[in-house]
Amino acid sequence: MAFDPLSSIFELGKSAIDKIWPDPIKRAEEMRKLEEMKQRGNLAELDAHVQLMIGQLEVNKAEAQHKSIFVAGWRPAIGWTGAGAMFYQFIVYPFWLWVWALCQAFEWIPSGMAPPPMLETTALFAMVTGMLGIGTMRSVDKRAGVQTDNIG
Repeated sequence: MAFDPLSSIFELGKSAIDKIWPDPIKRAEEMRKLEEMKQRGNLAELDAHVQLMIGQLEVNKAEAQHKSIFVAGWRPAIGWTGAGAMFYQFIVYPFWLWVWALCQAFEWIPSGMAPPPMLETTALFAMVTGMLGIGTMRSVDKRAGVQTDNIG
């Protein structure tokens, strides 16, 4: 490893790129950017870019170390809530209605008693489909090689 600051930062950046981007195309693109910065000799820009990558790497490490299935907060919580509501609405609730009708047929439940109401899921399904749409858009952007970290 070299002792001048530019080479040291460059080597650190290469190491971070290897750890952050498993996709060889994205990794090559980031390496090209790093090489361009090194050739221009812009130490401050190179250092800022490397520090940004290292920060993202630290976030990725922290999330990867979490033992819970609900890792990293609100996105998984919304996803699990949406999945649970859809499971209830399309699997549990129809089965529940069938059991309810069977119990009424055997007169275990009075015939005039209404079953529990369906969930009001319009807003929930809009949110879940929106999340799926955003995820799909991001996947399409990644496949097309579109840079989306700086939209303006």
